[in-house]
Amino acid sequence: MSEDYAERLRANRREKDEFFDDHPQSPIPPEHRDDFDGLDYFPPDPDYRVEATVTVHDDPDPVEMETTASNPVRYLRIVTFAFEIDGAEHTLAGYRQEGDDGAIFVPFRDKTTGQQTYHQGRYMELAPERDLDDGDAVTIDFNLAYSPFCAYSETFSCPLPPEENWLEIVVPAGERAPDLD
Repeated sequence: MSEDYAERLRANRREKDEFFDDHPQSPIPPEHRDDFDGLDYFPPDPDYRVEATVTVHDDPDPVEMETTASNPVRYLRIVTFAFEIDGAEHTLAGYRQEGDDGAIFVPFRDKTTGQQTYHQGRYMELAPERDLDDGDAVTIDFNLAYSPFCAYSETFSCPLPPEENWLEIVVPAGERAPDLD
């Protein structure tokens, strides 16, 4: 991993910490902000920045995702990403809500979930510069994995990663579980 990449990642994390510390829309409850001194992250690790091969779902399947507020949210499974970590093949589905053409939502769980990371899973978003085609290669960077807002406050309702996005490996990259005690 280039030092340039690691520094950009650290700058991105500092910016997020500043937002969480003092922005009116921060998910950190006001009573915890005085004690907030930044999110806890795994160190940047190039092994968790992987090339994935895209399979596009031309006729996307609807997926009902449970949420922390128990009102399911409907997404469309638009792509599947196939990638390798430690020599083993894995897949993650990418979703969008109907009518949305923004970033691809990739919620997931792994063997750190409930241990070092938020007990309901983490999220990533991929924002390709153009529509994806079958066989395209994209970078999935688990160093950018983050905890949803509901990890900080029960006032938020967050989609839970569907079982198809539960990885059977440890992914020690991205944000660790928030500590708001």
